[in-house]
Amino acid sequence: MPMSAEALHADLAEAFPDAEIVIDDLAGDGDHYRARIVSAAFAGLSRVRQHQLVYGALKGKMGGELHALALETSAPSGKEG
Repeated sequence: MPMSAEALHADLAEAFPDAEIVIDDLAGDGDHYRARIVSAAFAGLSRVRQHQLVYGALKGKMGGELHALALETSAPSGKEG
């Protein structure tokens, strides 16, 4: 069963409570999303490490309920890792 944008947002907001999160359904099928996440948790981290934190927050749902997720992550300063 596909993951809803609301469920994806909820999981991310739980893991990154300070974050600004924008979810886009790229294909309209509930299976391909883009997530833009701006969080202080990403400050000073490489983009790879930022993405690892996001995948960790999804608790194994990638590849199952969630087929494809394009990530854009950054710290609030606007500087990316």
